[in-house]
Amino acid sequence: MSSHASNVDPKTAELWDKSHYQHDVISTRTFGYFMYLLSDGMLFATLFAAYGVLSYQHSYFGGPTPADFVKPWYTFAQTMALFLSVLAYGLGMNALKHKNKSGVINGLLAALVLGVLFLALGIHDMTHLASLGISVATSGGVSAFIVLTQVHATHVFFGLIWILVMMAQVLTKGFTTEVVGRLLTLRMFWHLQAIIWVFVYVFVYLWGYMS
Repeated sequence: MSSHASNVDPKTAELWDKSHYQHDVISTRTFGYFMYLLSDGMLFATLFAAYGVLSYQHSYFGGPTPADFVKPWYTFAQTMALFLSVLAYGLGMNALKHKNKSGVINGLLAALVLGVLFLALGIHDMTHLASLGISVATSGGVSAFIVLTQVHATHVFFGLIWILVMMAQVLTKGFTTEVVGRLLTLRMFWHLQAIIWVFVYVFVYLWGYMS
C-alpha cells in the first residue's frame, strides 16, 4: 500500500515538517492550499475595492441604495448561521484529533446544515431584491453590491459540496493521509469564508445601511 493511502494518527501527525529530510504530504498540501487562499483573498480585496469606489450616492444614479433594502437584523441571522457552522466544523476537527469518526461526521453534518441555512437566507434575500426590480443592471453601486455578496455565496456553495464529499470519504476511507489533508484544507477554506463575511457584514451591510 502506498504512503498516500496509509492510515495516520491525527493526534500525533506532524503537520509541518521542519527538518526537510522527507516529503510530508499533509504539510505540503496545506501550505500549497494556503497559497491559493492568499490569491482568493486578493480576489475579494479587488471586489471590496470596487464596492468602495461605487458605494457613493452618485454611483446609484438616484436609484435605490443599500440603505433602502438592507436589513441588518436579517443579515445578522446569516452571520450567526455561518459562525456556528465554522464552530461545528472546529468541533469536528477536535474529534479528528481523537480519531473519533462519528464525532467528525457529526461536526461536518452540523456545519453542512448551518451552511445550507446561511445560503438559503442569502438566496431569499436576493429573491426579494429581484421582486423589487433590483438587479446588477440597476446601477453601478447595486451591481458592485450584488457581485461581491454573490461571489462569497458561490464560495460557500462549493464549500458545502466539499463538506459532502469529505463526509463520504471519512465514512468510506477513514483517516488516511489524503483524507486528513483534505479535512485540514477544507477547514482553512471554511474559516476564510467566515473571515470574509465579517468584512462583508461590516463594510457592505452595516455601512451600506447607515449611509
